[in-house]
Amino acid sequence: MEFLQKLDVEALVEFASTTGLQFLINLVAAAAIFIIGRWVAKAVHKVVVKGMQRADVEPLLVKFLGNILYALLLTFVILAAISRIGIQTASLIAVIGAAGLAVGLALQGSLANFAAGVMVIIFRPYRIGDYVEAGGVSGTVEDVQIISTELSTPDNRKIIVPNGQMMSGAVVNYSAHATRRVDLTVGVGYDDDIDTVRRVLESVVADDPRVLSEPAPNIRMNAMGDSSITWIVRPWVQASDYWDVYWEMTEEIKRRFDREGISIPFPQRDVHLYHHAKDEPQANA
Repeated sequence: MEFLQKLDVEALVEFASTTGLQFLINLVAAAAIFIIGRWVAKAVHKVVVKGMQRADVEPLLVKFLGNILYALLLTFVILAAISRIGIQTASLIAVIGAAGLAVGLALQGSLANFAAGVMVIIFRPYRIGDYVEAGGVSGTVEDVQIISTELSTPDNRKIIVPNGQMMSGAVVNYSAHATRRVDLTVGVGYDDDIDTVRRVLESVVADDPRVLSEPAPNIRMNAMGDSSITWIVRPWVQASDYWDVYWEMTEEIKRRFDREGISIPFPQRDVHLYHHAKDEPQANA
């Protein structure tokens, strides 16, 4: 009996020492896998980011794709290290997947904004510095993030809009092209000479050095309304000059019209009054 107890203790000690030594070796190996794998992941991330930068990829897209790549590589390294210790990664992945599903259901709105942010980064409907109208707001794009877009209004207000809202409808980008057309509408009186009006409008457009020669400005009599004849004036300018040209050209047209005696009529109506005489009373028979 004493011999058997001594044998069991020795076997237990030997088993514990062997198992402990094996676990220690696996732990050291797992640590080595994590350290080396993390270094490799950083090196690959750095090489890929530099490659995208040399290819003139959008900086925000470079940052986003680089972070996603590094996260995937680091996840693979962590799973490899855990597997080396002896933990079954299949069950761990299943648990992580279930937890991810629960979190995803709880954060549907945020995930929708995240997906919209990915669409913004990939398709780039607008960039930093563009003046846009989207999601019921308008302003200059100051920053584009994965979840939201930051706009600055002309009166210097900051608007942070979820990307899901930005991409839920039409996006109007006023800065997408280098040139824009200025659309002016001018009303003149019916008594004013058509040729004189055309000459004055063409002179105002021609005298502005910011107006582009191509495409050619379009000056046309557009409609005959109730109180005035409507003319359209549509010169092309650089996008950065749009509002200055719009305001200053409107002011200059008014000055030239006053100088040339061209009227800008107010809305008016002609009212005709008819007088009906009362019937004479019939004479008594």
